[in-house]
Amino acid sequence: MGQGTTGDIPVNTDFLPKLRAEWLGNIRGDVLSAMVVALALIPEAIAFSIIAGVDPKVGLYASFSIAVITAIFGGRPGMISAATAATAVLMGSLVREYGLDYLLAATVLAGVLQMLAGLLRLGNLMKFVSKSVMTGFVNALAILIFMAQLPELTNVPWVTYVMVAGGLAIIYLFPRLTKVVPSPLVAIVVLTTISLFITADFHTVGDMGKLPDAFPSFMIPNVPFNLETLLIILPYSVGVAAVGLLESLMTASIVDDLTDTPSNRIRECYGQGIANFCTGFIGGMAGCAMIGQSVINVKSGGRGRLSTFLAGIFLLILIVVLGDLVRIIPMAALVAIMIMVSIGTFSWSSIKNLKTHPRSSSVVMLSTVVVVVATHNLAIGVLVGVLLSGIFFAWKISQIFRIRSEISTDGATRTYHVEGQIFFASAEKFTQAFDFKEALDKVVIDVSHAHIWDISSVSALDMVVLKFRREGADVELIGLNDASETIVDKLAIHDKPGAFERLMGH
Repeated sequence: MGQGTTGDIPVNTDFLPKLRAEWLGNIRGDVLSAMVVALALIPEAIAFSIIAGVDPKVGLYASFSIAVITAIFGGRPGMISAATAATAVLMGSLVREYGLDYLLAATVLAGVLQMLAGLLRLGNLMKFVSKSVMTGFVNALAILIFMAQLPELTNVPWVTYVMVAGGLAIIYLFPRLTKVVPSPLVAIVVLTTISLFITADFHTVGDMGKLPDAFPSFMIPNVPFNLETLLIILPYSVGVAAVGLLESLMTASIVDDLTDTPSNRIRECYGQGIANFCTGFIGGMAGCAMIGQSVINVKSGGRGRLSTFLAGIFLLILIVVLGDLVRIIPMAALVAIMIMVSIGTFSWSSIKNLKTHPRSSSVVMLSTVVVVVATHNLAIGVLVGVLLSGIFFAWKISQIFRIRSEISTDGATRTYHVEGQIFFASAEKFTQAFDFKEALDKVVIDVSHAHIWDISSVSALDMVVLKFRREGADVELIGLNDASETIVDKLAIHDKPGAFERLMGH
């Protein structure tokens, strides 16, 4: 299916329809949503530049470049990638100690590492991230997005609150009239127009920082190309690459759920890598997917690659060509949009589910939220969540384990029937289930309803066999499945000379 031939050359007939659908399947929705995203990107890119300690243009150029390139090479249509706080935080100390050029070099190297991750197919590791961790990740980001708006809501004129409230009213009520135009775009236009007739001193986009007045140009980072430079930037690049991929793949999963469409995780690794690699050569900082902007894009009707591509293009046009107009946009309008994103991103059902979901799942979710919010580091939060998920899972599986035994009529042979999973968490329980002091001629260990997983379980099996033999009993192991037999044959030592001494020497 999907294959045709032109002469002797095979042609994939599914490619062009898929390409057309991803780029041209939702033109009006993608164009309009791209306008909203581009406007919302500007203050965030400036803020992230400040976090990294660089000129605003570094974040703005990065957002343009990353959005355009991931639209082409990324694996998740409709997802917005740009400069982010997650990567900016990691780059701050590098800039302070070594300067901008080292940041650009680290960005290029981070891109290379992300492409290498794609080559190693590390995107498939996302299958080990549980639903509880995903929910915690989403909720934590929603909280962080809201907290990021607080500076714009404190020590400001009362009219700011009125404008934010008005913006939210437009965002939520306008779709009841029509959905032809995204309500966030309407909110920006209306509030900007109103602001022209208000004399109150409220914040505008122009107050965030100076917008660039020129298009980006190709530049090679001015750093020594030697081992010393590599050792300086490598730790930062590794951190940025890891955090960037993690956030991108997590965001891709969220957009998958929002749109009921699949993404290509491996391609996303390559796309993010290519984007960061190229961005470093036009004076931009490293970035990754943005859940807030991605939600804005989806909520505004964006679905295809065109929305991401145009968001980058519109961003560049807005800052370079229409900078004077963009500067007057009130921050209240953008704050209202981000509050909408925060409300829409948070999984409100997760609060209700705390009563019904298993306690371990709730602990994983809440731990992920707390760690991410406390550290502002997504990678640490997700890592904690994944580790807790693994620990709880191992504990649960270790409980699904039992050993029963029966003695022969002559009292000379005891058969132990092992059921469940034997691995590091259940190995101790396995060894404790046997009575080594019982006077027996023969012991049969039946593992036909069990599975031996790792070196800990093999060592436990060795210990049991050897202890019985030391007491004078003949031991027979039966029922090994193919996988268990393979690992036992490879690692077990109970049938080898000097086995007990070797086991004790481990």
